[in-house]
Amino acid sequence: MNYFTPAYLDFFKELSVNNHKAWFDEHRSRYENDVKKPFNRFIQDFIFRIHLVDPKVQIEPKDAIVRINRDIRFSKDKAPYKLHMGAIISALGKRDKMYPGIYIELAADAIRFFGGCYFLDTKMLHTVRSLMAESPNEFREAYTDPSFVELFGTLHGEKNKRIPPEFAEAFKTEPLIAGKQFYFGAELNYDLITSDTLLDELMNYYQASRKINSFLEKAFESV
Repeated sequence: MNYFTPAYLDFFKELSVNNHKAWFDEHRSRYENDVKKPFNRFIQDFIFRIHLVDPKVQIEPKDAIVRINRDIRFSKDKAPYKLHMGAIISALGKRDKMYPGIYIELAADAIRFFGGCYFLDTKMLHTVRSLMAESPNEFREAYTDPSFVELFGTLHGEKNKRIPPEFAEAFKTEPLIAGKQFYFGAELNYDLITSDTLLDELMNYYQASRKINSFLEKAFESV
């Protein structure tokens, strides 16, 4: 099924050189018809497909789709709009950005697919590390899964220079426990956006992310 036409890409290409409210207001009908509505249908179907794999995911598109407006309060870049549509799909959606899930961006230059845990407060970081220390083999099996390695490579994130003493022993055999974030990502060609295989291709990436996300979810379920 084709969710998007070239008009989706054209809107963001033009927005990139006209990123101000007057232009956006003038082209709001294009945004509604060529961008917002088809993206909503796409995310609705994506959530449905994910729900068939993970019944915990029962959110609506409005619970997942991120606003196109940028938060410019603390940014030197005052351009008011993002140059993509994005959505956070997990059991909790965008209302809890710590919870493991996937984040998808459809831009005029690329598709970006991310997952794992990017935002972790001190309490949840300790809980996630504790799970890794208690189940090192399960953790290693998740991030070395062949499909995960093929599509995402490895886990990324900032790391502590000094590991808390309680994790020092586990660190000797699992250096990734020093991470403050545990995320992964991939970039796909923008041509896929207007393809009838878009959702199927992204479901392949979702399936490859399931093992590591399922492992991380256990930490949240233990709290």
